[in-house]
Amino acid sequence: MAWSTLLAALLAVVVTVAAGIGPVTIPPTEIAKILLNSIPVPAGLELTWGGVVIGGLLQLPGIDLSWRPLTAYPVNSTHERIVMQVRLPRILLAALVGFSLAAAGTVMQGFFRNPMADPSIIGVSSGAALGATVFIVAPLALPFGLGLRGAAFAGALLAAFAVYVIATENGRTPVATLLLAGVAVQTFLGAMISYLQLQAGESLRQVVAWLMGHLQGSTWSEVQATLMVVPLLFVVLLAYSRDLNVLLLGEEDAKGLGIEVERTKRILLAASSVITAAGVAVAGVIGFVGLIVPHMLRLVVGPDHRVLLPASALAGAAFLVVADTVARAGATEIPVGIVTAAVGAPFFLYLLRKREVHEL
Repeated sequence: MAWSTLLAALLAVVVTVAAGIGPVTIPPTEIAKILLNSIPVPAGLELTWGGVVIGGLLQLPGIDLSWRPLTAYPVNSTHERIVMQVRLPRILLAALVGFSLAAAGTVMQGFFRNPMADPSIIGVSSGAALGATVFIVAPLALPFGLGLRGAAFAGALLAAFAVYVIATENGRTPVATLLLAGVAVQTFLGAMISYLQLQAGESLRQVVAWLMGHLQGSTWSEVQATLMVVPLLFVVLLAYSRDLNVLLLGEEDAKGLGIEVERTKRILLAASSVITAAGVAVAGVIGFVGLIVPHMLRLVVGPDHRVLLPASALAGAAFLVVADTVARAGATEIPVGIVTAAVGAPFFLYLLRKREVHEL
């Protein structure tokens, strides 16, 4: 709890500072006032007549809940528009994506008992990349107006489901078989993506930009859509954190301790796949967040997933917000995936040189 509280406070500070960085610099104190002004709180209940009519005669009162801002600090209106309409949606989406990738990475490393595992190990990122690439190169009419992000989300889930089906036999899903199936499917999907890039023509630039990871043009609707998925699935993962601890002892020992191993594995795989797909669908392929953040936090807070999972998720959110701020702060904006790889790879190599990496 202490680690989660500390990292939540760090995330709040990072979000506040990041919102002030850009072509127009805004002081953190004004950012804090703008954010506090945007928080709605109930102002009271009002009875309104005519809300419910029975038989055309009897009118019952309806209830109208009114809202007001938490605070009413005087702020610059231009700064407020910049923060609320341009920067804050992007920052919050970065936090949600980092949160989802780090949470899924933590579960995957525990599930496979391997600190080198990450959310893409069962083909989710490759499936999302293929879905997005197909949509960009040969646009399809998807139901419900899902568009590019819907194609990426569907591709991610289909790839994860394919890996699970390939690795499952007689109701059992051996971890080693799942890992090998994930590698094979990733390789196949990578070949398809490469072929589509050759056929992309003028769309190649858009394909490459998506594959590098991006958060440009983030909107409140994307934040809301991601919020509908990520917190719920995180609660599911957190509910199984104790079972994940027991699985670290081995499947036979876990059975002896009363864990329904196959059922638990299915739930962990499904929740991890969907939470990863939700992040990748809106931000493209962003590497190293789900690998380096859980690994680093495990060295600090220990292997207990009841503590490690929320700590890693919050740290992943803060890390991606910082990385995206660096990506957009220069004279020319660069894809955030380049920043995470440039920071994550050398740091991970440093950890490998300084500390031995064993199985979990």
